[in-house]
Amino acid sequence: MYLSQIDREARIQALERENRILQKKLARCESDRQQLEQTNQKKETLLRTVIDELKESKNQLQERTQRLEKAFHDLQALQNKMADLGGLVAGVAHEINNPINFVAGNLQPAQLYLKDLLYLIDVYEQCMPQPHQSIELAIEAIDLEYLREDFPKLLTSMTEGVARIQEISKSLRLFCRMDCDRPQAFDLHQGLDSTVLILKSRLKANEHHPAIAVVKDYGQLPKVECFPGQINQVFMNLLANGIDAVEEAQTQGANLDGSRRSPQLTIRTRWLSDTEQVEIRIADNGVGIPAPIQARIFDQLFTTKPVGQGTGLGLAIAHQIVVQKHNGTLTVLSDSGQGAEFVIRLPIKMQGVS
Repeated sequence: MYLSQIDREARIQALERENRILQKKLARCESDRQQLEQTNQKKETLLRTVIDELKESKNQLQERTQRLEKAFHDLQALQNKMADLGGLVAGVAHEINNPINFVAGNLQPAQLYLKDLLYLIDVYEQCMPQPHQSIELAIEAIDLEYLREDFPKLLTSMTEGVARIQEISKSLRLFCRMDCDRPQAFDLHQGLDSTVLILKSRLKANEHHPAIAVVKDYGQLPKVECFPGQINQVFMNLLANGIDAVEEAQTQGANLDGSRRSPQLTIRTRWLSDTEQVEIRIADNGVGIPAPIQARIFDQLFTTKPVGQGTGLGLAIAHQIVVQKHNGTLTVLSDSGQGAEFVIRLPIKMQGVS
């Protein structure tokens, strides 16, 4: 049966419509294919970038791990050296103490002997107002009047110097005392005082800043069960950090209002009877610590100091000693430009520490 002309034309038109529809679908498919290909390329590029970043992160992590391992080994070596040095310093301080005590014990009799000799000279001058010419020449040669005035001052100066050496020797022996296998009852105020004395040279005025004042506000504290040498190391690290901060503030110059702050460290202690803890606060009026840095301040190898001036270990070691070795807490309070305050809390009795 043959199709009529009209039917054939209708059939052709229908096929042409279907063909156009198919061509449009094909064009859309081609467009989708191209978009998919572009998307895949972008994803491949992104994936390569992520892989490269992961490789870089892995390399950085490996490098940081190596640095931490090296720092750990260096720290162990440093701790061993510090222990050896502490024993050496304590031994030297003990050896110095013996002859100094001998000198100190003889200074008072020397002052009495001088007093007796000067009294004898006064009596002699009263009894012989006109001495022999040779005696007058000798008196003039030795400048007797000057000796009378200066010799007592000399002995007084020697007495003060010996007392100073005794104080330093005692502080060194306290600071460098070797820790036993077991904790000891320790007077924290003695540890703080000995540390401040050892740092006294850094507190003196120089061409960069005036003398740094140390204000002590001590409360009544019981003795604390701890490893004294380790706690003294914490005090040393925190006080030295405070000195660095006030020195930097002095280098930066005046405050925003034009005034110049007087460099100062403040040490406060108190007994927290409700928690059976003692609290030590060491504050400075230095440059302060910005908030983003405070979160990392106790991380190993983290430092804001220029290369060669900071190891990034001092505060990390202090935190480790307080938290891990003594089951205490060490926190920091600070506003940028307003100084910083480190707060140590230690239990009176050590329990469950590593």
